[in-house]
Amino acid sequence: MKIKKDIPYKEILLKSLIFIATVLLIVYFMPRDGKFNYQFDINKPWRYGQLMATFDFPIYKEDAIVKKEQDSILALFSPYYVLDKEVEKNAINELREAYNHNNLRNILPSTSYVRYIEKSLSDVYKSGIVSLEDIDILHSDSVTAIRVIEDKASAPRVVDGIFTIREAYEYILAADSVNYATDILRLAAINEYIYPNLKYDKERTEAARKELFDNYSWATGMVQSGQKIVDRGEIINQQTYNILESLRKESLKRSESQLQKRLILTGQIISVSIIILCFMLYIQLFRKDYFSKPRSLFLLLMLIVLFSIITALATARNFTYIYVIPYAMLPIVIRIFLDSRTAFIAHATMILICSIILGFPYEFVLLQIPTGLIAIFTLRELSQRSQLFRTAILVTLTYIALFLAYELMTENDLSKLNRVMYIEFLTNGILLLFAYLFLFLLEKLFGFTSNVTLVELSNVNNPLLRRLSEVAPGTFQHSMQVANLASEAANRIGAKSQLVRTGALYHDIGKMENPAYFTENQQGAINPHKNLPYEQSAEIIINHVRDGLKLAERNNLPQSIKDFIATHHGRSKTKFFYISWKNEHPGEEPDDALFTYPGPNPFSKETAILMMADAIEAASRSLPDYTEESIGTLIEKIIDGQVEEGYFKECPITFQDIAIVKKVFKEKLMTIYHTRISYPELKK
Repeated sequence: MKIKKDIPYKEILLKSLIFIATVLLIVYFMPRDGKFNYQFDINKPWRYGQLMATFDFPIYKEDAIVKKEQDSILALFSPYYVLDKEVEKNAINELREAYNHNNLRNILPSTSYVRYIEKSLSDVYKSGIVSLEDIDILHSDSVTAIRVIEDKASAPRVVDGIFTIREAYEYILAADSVNYATDILRLAAINEYIYPNLKYDKERTEAARKELFDNYSWATGMVQSGQKIVDRGEIINQQTYNILESLRKESLKRSESQLQKRLILTGQIISVSIIILCFMLYIQLFRKDYFSKPRSLFLLLMLIVLFSIITALATARNFTYIYVIPYAMLPIVIRIFLDSRTAFIAHATMILICSIILGFPYEFVLLQIPTGLIAIFTLRELSQRSQLFRTAILVTLTYIALFLAYELMTENDLSKLNRVMYIEFLTNGILLLFAYLFLFLLEKLFGFTSNVTLVELSNVNNPLLRRLSEVAPGTFQHSMQVANLASEAANRIGAKSQLVRTGALYHDIGKMENPAYFTENQQGAINPHKNLPYEQSAEIIINHVRDGLKLAERNNLPQSIKDFIATHHGRSKTKFFYISWKNEHPGEEPDDALFTYPGPNPFSKETAILMMADAIEAASRSLPDYTEESIGTLIEKIIDGQVEEGYFKECPITFQDIAIVKKVFKEKLMTIYHTRISYPELKK
């Protein structure tokens, strides 16, 4: 399959990278541990939708019961110890060797003492000697008996009959104190011949314990796949609580395998990729200009990713009050900065991704899609703070109405209404008011301009506009008239009227640098152009665009306003001086660059409307009489000329739009220049 030549490879690569980065960023934060994303408590109502078992799982016993039963089993369990006979043999040999080398001959009065010590050592070694650490463990575990392995056979032995080194030493000293003096035995240092001969067999003990617990029944029953577990509003009793706990344990157990995690990751990548791909195809087919403006595309994807990450983090931390998150903020922002259709598609895209993260999509989608639509419909143009407050109230009421309807359909019982959810909806509405601050932040980050900012800029008390009215009053009046014409035309063809109005007020601010060189500011017959060559006069006139852009830069005007300053003449010529030069130089061709505005030509409906309104308003002042015919002829001539010159080739305005604009201009100019009735004088 060949790629069409009109699609640049760089654009394809860029879109692919943006797509991959968006998908990976969302999937990275999505939970893959199979967590049981519900919170519940005994004797409390179930606050989610109906929960069905999606796989078979056992109903585990309560932890307290398991512990009690296991403690009972362990109480009868005997750990394994190995009897080392070499310890006894070595100890007796050491004793005899010490006596034969006269180490003990000088201490013990007779050989009977040696025989007594040998017999006592043999007795304690047969009973068994363990280390102090081992005996502490046996006592702490309440073990009453152990199994002693001797010659590959094991036999039970009571713990109370086992010695520690100290107990064995004290036993030998006191076993026959009548015939053998304790003081003499102490001098013999008997403790040097006492060693532990029972050693803990960890491997055999653990194997026996495992076998014991393998036969232990952890469950009291089974839940079959497709079986209903609990429904919204039902009180969670002990049995239901045990089933939910069992489902949580089984879900965690299933997610521990690497295969399970890989399968979850694969599913997440596929689902998110399809949703994001559909969204980008929508932009490619219906909003191509957003691809040419990286900030628009970045804003759209950033908001989708942002709310997806917030949902993923909330889910990972078991934050169950998910309806507190103001999801309607996304369509509000996109509607204000871009358009309604894109706002809805972006909102639907984000909601679908978040529903995958949450794991209970039906109720979530049911509530979020309509509230997003309400937010879009009620906030088409944000020009006052009160509008946002009204939208927040309507969004909250929509949440409440939808959820109430859902509960009535599923519960059929008013006593089971989930009041916590309605508190979440109220909190959501309060948080939605912070969209105003969020809009301000996005304006600064991405260079967008909201209607609130445009309304503030269009205030005639703004320092820049006030200075324009003082320095160039004629230009100020001209700008006011252009603003009225352009905003009305924008309203009629569905363009952004507030943007056009504000742009019109600032489009000629560059004339403040040389106000006297523009006819609307000239008083009497004084015209400074009379003493200047046409090239210089044209340069002064053309420079009002460059000067306007410099003033806009110094006064931090938004880029959208600068666009009106730059495009309101497009790449047209200063026709008065251009034609005058040609009339004085017949047969010669002038340097077009000296008489041509820097442009660019209009690239949006709004900038095109301003170009038409500016030319019409200026030309209408030179009409000798104001009739419907003369005004109509003027408008047709000027706008048709602009179309023929190709000034509107780069903007999405249609011939139908232009026809409507002409009609609006005719109506407005007839109203402005209508003939007034002459009042009669009072006869004396």
